[in-house]
Amino acid sequence: MGKPKRERDLKDNEARAVTRTIRTSPQKLNDVARLIRGKKVNKALADLEFSHRRIAGTVLKTLQSAIANAENNHDLDVDSLIVAEAYVGKSITMKRFRVRGRGRTSRILKPFSHLTIVVREVEEEAA
Repeated sequence: MGKPKRERDLKDNEARAVTRTIRTSPQKLNDVARLIRGKKVNKALADLEFSHRRIAGTVLKTLQSAIANAENNHDLDVDSLIVAEAYVGKSITMKRFRVRGRGRTSRILKPFSHLTIVVREVEEEAA
């Protein structure tokens, strides 16, 4: 006995990887996600490898995980993959306080984010 199997959310030519609670703001993470959205996987890997943003390493790991999922779990061809979706979600926010002048404090917000990358296999067009 057990739960019945869920239907797959993605199409047969897609694979996904999710990284949760990344210690950066969604706005900063979305800048890097925008960099790879819609590109071929090889170009996206190269762009992330040479990006100067601190969070690019985490995005690179997530993209590599999505590629591995596509290859090992869904038998997709790695050379014909594109980054179909790369979207960012908001997570928790840690609240901290910093001492200010004249006996006051100010609130510091330390946001976390979620990152989801979906890769899709596309047919090569004859040029």
